[in-house]
Amino acid sequence: MAEILVENVWKEFGQQVVLENLNLKLAAHEFVTIVGPSGCGKTTFLRMLLGVETPSRGTIRIDGEPLQAEPGPDRGIVFQRYSLFPHLTVLGNVLLGLEMRGNRGLGYLWGARRKAAVRRCEEMLESVGLGAARDKYPAQLSGGMQQRLSIAQSIVCEPRVLLLDEPFASLDPGVTQDMHELIVRLWRDNRMTVFMTTHHVREAFQLGTRLLVFDRNREGPAAAQGRGATITYQLALKGPKGEYP
Repeated sequence: MAEILVENVWKEFGQQVVLENLNLKLAAHEFVTIVGPSGCGKTTFLRMLLGVETPSRGTIRIDGEPLQAEPGPDRGIVFQRYSLFPHLTVLGNVLLGLEMRGNRGLGYLWGARRKAAVRRCEEMLESVGLGAARDKYPAQLSGGMQQRLSIAQSIVCEPRVLLLDEPFASLDPGVTQDMHELIVRLWRDNRMTVFMTTHHVREAFQLGTRLLVFDRNREGPAAAQGRGATITYQLALKGPKGEYP
């Protein structure tokens, strides 16, 4: 689990201010849903939490420690478009993360370590409903199955923080409901802190323990100067199915 503290965070690209003065304090194991208009910096915020973007000003801390300025196994991410390796099988896609973490130089494990990693991946595939598809390739999977595989990729390394960037936007409603149930179960079982962006307000209310609204600052001198987006509203929710985490 991970407590998150965001203090006076700004993000600027040259003269363009994308995000301004973000302040947020989250307890461990929250499920944070983020809504807001397109282009208001929701994905940029996730990229800062991941470590591929750094704040122009301010600090982000996880469990009291400054966020490392590069992605690490303590943070996983799932995108709307599947980040899968087409030349690897379903099992190979999930195994790759453990191999890279276990042997960064060669990206391959041998002997007992490899057997243990394969067992771990097989268990993960079973948990996301892909046990029978372990030897298939991504092109042989449906969209929902590919997104399940993307989630398995991110969860297998046991991240403390999981970042979901509109992960269900391209799925049909029936598949989306199944994915909601899957991600909630994984969130509870793995005790992660989750951040998820979405354009669907109902989805945000159904899944979240906390709702954040990102929007441009529309008041005061910052609005007149065309400054960036900030957290304009946040609301504590009861969580999935009315249950607190």
